[in-house]
Formats: sequence, structure tokens, C-alpha cells
Amino acid sequence: MADDRRPAGFVPLKAMTAGRPDPASALAEIRQIYFKTSRRTIDNDFAHAIELLKSLPDEDIRAKAHVYMEGLAEMSREWGRAKSGKVEKWKREKVRRERRATKKP
Repeated sequence: MADDRRPAGFVPLKAMTAGRPDPASALAEIRQIYFKTSRRTIDNDFAHAIELLKSLPDEDIRAKAHVYMEGLAEMSREWGRAKSGKVEKWKREKVRRERRATKKP
């Protein structure tokens, strides 16, 4: 039988073994994630922050986390565009090389 309560995003092992964090520590961890995230870790950090946000009991505490979540979302959008731009550039260059190769007799 499948467990419908299992989280969809990244959750560190510590969070699974320790149970639900208290609201103050969850908010502090979201803040820490915001300041320590990098281009390489943004996807997992953002998913972890969402899972922590879901554990917060009421809207007042969630409102305090809003600024950090907005910042993480913005970083994710910006860094995601940079990644896709590199891929698109690589694809364009590949197509150009292939066209040059087919034009030569």
C-alpha cells in the first residue's frame, strides 16, 4: 500500500529521522538555506525549503518565511535561465557545425 503522505521533493535524511521540526527551527533552516544556496545546489535547496514551509503550522509563521522563499524562487529562475541559455547556445553551435559539414563537397 502506497504512503500518500510521503514528500514529493528533496528531503534530507536528518529531517526524516528527527520528525517534524518546531516552527522556529524550520524558519531558521529556511533562512540558512537562502543564504547558503548556490547555483549548483539551488534545485535541492529549493525543494528542501518547500518541504520545511509545508511543515509550518500557521499562516503567520509562513508569512515570515515568504521573503526567503521569494528569494530562492528568484535565484532558481535566474540560474535556470542561465543553464538553458548555455544549452541553447550549444545546440545552435552544433547545428551550425553540421550545416558547414554538409555544404563541403
